[in-house]
Amino acid sequence: MFKTNNVTSRIFERQIRTPAPGTSVHSARRFYENLVPSFTIYDVECPDHSFFKFTDDGQYFVCFSRNRQDLIVYRPTWLSFSCKGEDCDNNQELPPQVKRFESFFTQLYVKPLASCNELICKDFFLYMESNQFGIFATSTAQIQDARGTDGAILGVPSFEKITIHLFRLEDGFKLDEKVFHNDCVNLTHNMGAFLYDDLLAVVSLRYQTIHILQIRDSGNLVDVRAIGAYCREDDELFINSSSQLAGNRGDLVDNGTNHDQPNSNNSFLSGIKQRLLSFIFREIWSEETDQTQRVQCLKKKFYFHFQDYVDLVILKASRNTDQLPAFFAVYNMETTEIVAFYQNAADELYLLFERFCDHFHATSINSIYMNFISSHSNNIHALEQLKSMKNKATSISQFVKKMLSSLPLNCQSMSPSPYFDQSLFRFDEKLISATDRPRQSTDHPIRFNSRRQGDILKFKIKTGPEFGSADGRSKKYSHFLFHPVWPLALSFIQPSLFLPPSAVNIHFRR
Repeated sequence: MFKTNNVTSRIFERQIRTPAPGTSVHSARRFYENLVPSFTIYDVECPDHSFFKFTDDGQYFVCFSRNRQDLIVYRPTWLSFSCKGEDCDNNQELPPQVKRFESFFTQLYVKPLASCNELICKDFFLYMESNQFGIFATSTAQIQDARGTDGAILGVPSFEKITIHLFRLEDGFKLDEKVFHNDCVNLTHNMGAFLYDDLLAVVSLRYQTIHILQIRDSGNLVDVRAIGAYCREDDELFINSSSQLAGNRGDLVDNGTNHDQPNSNNSFLSGIKQRLLSFIFREIWSEETDQTQRVQCLKKKFYFHFQDYVDLVILKASRNTDQLPAFFAVYNMETTEIVAFYQNAADELYLLFERFCDHFHATSINSIYMNFISSHSNNIHALEQLKSMKNKATSISQFVKKMLSSLPLNCQSMSPSPYFDQSLFRFDEKLISATDRPRQSTDHPIRFNSRRQGDILKFKIKTGPEFGSADGRSKKYSHFLFHPVWPLALSFIQPSLFLPPSAVNIHFRR
């Protein structure tokens, strides 16, 4: 129950009352009902950078140069100024220098990141909060008609060079890098990489391999495992030794049919594909107890679709899968076994996603702020909204497909700002949400209403002055970046998704 709107009273209440066990952070976050962005500076004078995001702890603001060559990192600083006279209050006009970007951010450094023939992947960045390490990526130009090489699948574009960079954000020192040659990794919005504690997974689409890297405290990127052609560390050694033995025996037979087999990459299916086929086989086998029925079931469900299963490739699930079948596989890295296999319209998987959505995020245990992002499995209001969407859907199967198309969830793609906490504030998710994406702009202010105080307006964010502006008609898209801790947000107005912002606004508590 909401007690008071007075900050002083709430601080005094915090001193004399102890929150219930396990709720201290939630109780502290309720102070944000009183501390909201209440003032906006429109059309701030900004450097010509590509502004990307705040780190999850709010210590750094990551930007890139427009030519996608340099990394530029700022430290957020709160606005400070002095005024002369006795009438210094919220009605006092701010000094002109407040309209400058540097009034809120202090540049720490500019570091070259991309080489002469590479460009920064401007939609990719992962933050290791425990060590304050930043993970960036650069790549050469995409080659559409890439020549097929051993182990590469057809139809996937190639990049001559993709580099994963590890930086210490405190001083911009480059610690290590990992290079992928003639490969393809989907780095848009962190799709092809996932960071969990000190483990970084990078998915090679071209070679159908999941590379597991460990980030040491010393700042080294260490190869741990490559899951794809092989599943265990000694698989390659075992297969090569077996092939060599078979080759030596084949030399005794002068028919020439086995001479090239030991070195052929097509002799076997990949290790992970074999794990998948064996799992499907066992699942179908266990459906029937009668031997005759079991054989018929295997013919119909396994052998008839065998080539379809063999042809499956690892791709991001959000691709258009209406025409082609798509599946989700759950793989245990320790036991090297497939433990679950679902089609993209499976009700069972959707129910798991609805009830245990937080488990699909797999937030690092060291992350303080990312553990409080609202989802339909931890917030009753988000769950009600999801059920409302489901009830309005004309086709349940299409709704399930649409919801599951977001899996696997992109790493660090949501803002941990308390103003997106749906237990505190209500807002229109069609206009703004915790997901960092440009959206269709609106001429109306975006309202943030209190959940616990009778749905009253707490603050609103408008991307332009109250009475419009000369370029009001040209505004098409808006993009918001919220600081994860402070009552501070930036809004960007873009004439299109492919052009730099035409205006930058800063919203803060005055």
